[in-house]
Amino acid sequence: MIGKIVKVTVDRPLGSFHPEHKDLYYPINYGYIEGILAPDGEEQDAYILGVNEAVKEFTGKVIAVIRRLDDVEEKWVVAPPDQEYALDEIKRAVEFQEQYFQYEILM
Repeated sequence: MIGKIVKVTVDRPLGSFHPEHKDLYYPINYGYIEGILAPDGEEQDAYILGVNEAVKEFTGKVIAVIRRLDDVEEKWVVAPPDQEYALDEIKRAVEFQEQYFQYEILM
């Protein structure tokens, strides 16, 4: 998984709010990878780092997997192939949503 190039379809662009939890603001682009099913039976969710504008889709490299310990979901972290992020940078970027879960980041 990690190191794989994937295309993310963005359904919650940077600057948007969660469709159900109206106070949850997305400071980064977030979407899904079409055709790859996640443990929850839905298409695989992905955070996008390194893109500082709202986009509709993005092709990049999976740099980490966030495994929720108290939920069945996993989130992939995708970034431009030429960019690297430290563990603490990834944690800060996804904390807006992951703060509600116990999780580990695999790199």
